Amino acid sequence: MKKKSTRGFASMDPEKQRAIARKGGESVPSDKRSFSKNPDLAAAAGRKGGTHVDPNKRSFARNPQLASEAGRKGGHASHRAGRRDAAE
Repeated sequence: MKKKSTRGFASMDPEKQRAIARKGGESVPSDKRSFSKNPDLAAAAGRKGGTHVDPNKRSFARNPQLASEAGRKGGHASHRAGRRDAAE
């Protein structure tokens, strides 16, 4: 059986995790959180970002084969780490 790690965020006491996460949320001043106050601005930013994507790769809805290939590729990548851990 593998020994539990004493390193990293996941091994911390849940209360300490919450305290750290809370600091991250507090680090951005409320006047800078413009997307939460202005959904139209958020939508415009999303559209702008979408225009920078190659049209051939833009939408899995338009190309199911591309979606399938991406899913397989992601699945292989995520399962590869599990096999590596099992071998050790």
